[in-house]
Amino acid sequence: MIRRHATEQTAIFFSVIKWVFLSSVIGVLIGIVVSFFLKAIGWAELHQSTLPFHYYYLLPVVLVVTVWLVKTFAPNAEGHGTEKVIEAIHKHEGKIDVAVIPVKLIATLLTIFAGGSVGKEGPGAQIGAGVASLIATTLKFRKGDRKKLVICGISAGFASVFGTPIAGAIFGVEVLIIGVIMYDVLLPSFIAGFAAFTTTQFLGVEYTYFNVRFYQSVALDIPLIVQVIIAGVFFGVVSDILVTTLTKSSQKIKKLPYSPYMIALVGGAVLVVLTMIFGEKYLGLGMGTIKEALNPESSVHGDLPWYAFLLKTVFTSITLAVGGSGGIITPIFYVGATSGNLFGHLAGGDHIPLFAALGFVSVLSGATNAPIAATIMAVELFGLEIAHYAAISAVMSFLLTGHRSVFNSQKLGMTKSDALFIELGEDIENTNVKLEEKEAKKIHSFTERLREKKEKLYSRKSNPTLKPPDSK
Repeated sequence: MIRRHATEQTAIFFSVIKWVFLSSVIGVLIGIVVSFFLKAIGWAELHQSTLPFHYYYLLPVVLVVTVWLVKTFAPNAEGHGTEKVIEAIHKHEGKIDVAVIPVKLIATLLTIFAGGSVGKEGPGAQIGAGVASLIATTLKFRKGDRKKLVICGISAGFASVFGTPIAGAIFGVEVLIIGVIMYDVLLPSFIAGFAAFTTTQFLGVEYTYFNVRFYQSVALDIPLIVQVIIAGVFFGVVSDILVTTLTKSSQKIKKLPYSPYMIALVGGAVLVVLTMIFGEKYLGLGMGTIKEALNPESSVHGDLPWYAFLLKTVFTSITLAVGGSGGIITPIFYVGATSGNLFGHLAGGDHIPLFAALGFVSVLSGATNAPIAATIMAVELFGLEIAHYAAISAVMSFLLTGHRSVFNSQKLGMTKSDALFIELGEDIENTNVKLEEKEAKKIHSFTERLREKKEKLYSRKSNPTLKPPDSK
């Protein structure tokens, strides 16, 4: 017994040492690559104003160029990045074409420089996963270890771009299978995330953290808790609108019988026209608008149009559907913060920055099915005081978005309601949701009773002389 116990502990010890070393190396390497990527994005945004014309006039041409780059050199670099990484883990044993790294980097830089409504987190994760896959293939790792290393790459990519090492690491693990966290890769993901985040800081990357000036008193604030629950429902609806718009627009545009280059050209022209009508607020990363929504000063957060989250959804859907390259997470933050700003106004205006912060993480939770990472992110970005409210709102949004996601390759590991029957283990895009037989019978019985009451009511209205059976 003692010998068997010692053997077990020794094997675990050497396994831990192995993955601490590997994940540390991977984290540092990804931190270096992502630092270059983030600094390049900063440079691109800084030089938009040097053009002799409005930078967004470049959108039609740039979208055509990104489509050509992706189709010619790395088809797997298409879209918002994270989706392809999840697909690679589930369907291709973690193998990612090395060409994805430079193509995704260049295509995303071009898209953001021209004002495409995309983010930087997805490309960061895809670049990180690509680096991990390259190293695993070069060193001839076995399949299981390669997948594990690629997951570390995702976590390191997210952690170094988010600026939230814990949430980024958790997000990289949680986003793969809905309802399941892969504990065997949790330690290396944390280490890779911290190593990448520390490296980017060492190389001079600066992150934005927010002070919403929210103070949680000791007394139980029942009215605020009720508002947060309602907000969770609202953010679930917003998440559903976002996911549906992104999915439907992509499906419809792909079915158009035209050249992808023509679609990119026309799509870019549409974005230029929309920008001329509604302004530049909905282009690019949109970090300025996010900061406005979260600003505690009423003179700043009060100037946002109520429909900002809807227009951002439209701009992002068009950009990605016609061939733009970039992430989806930053637009999700934008949609969440601005919809939270709107809810704060509707709720009386007392806690607008708080609800903007809750929207920031709750729409992320609903649209990506990552409530734990979203809650931790709330603490890392906004402070411990909103943790309780963020947990409630994020989980409510996660449940009410339903079995949908911006990542169609996510696997289902749970059902969000006992009343529904779902085949677990399927991709989100292949999910067939049905009511359980008992619940279906209950609903059928209820609708039949409603129909009978409606018919009785109608018959009495059509024949006024007919008296109710119990009348005297």
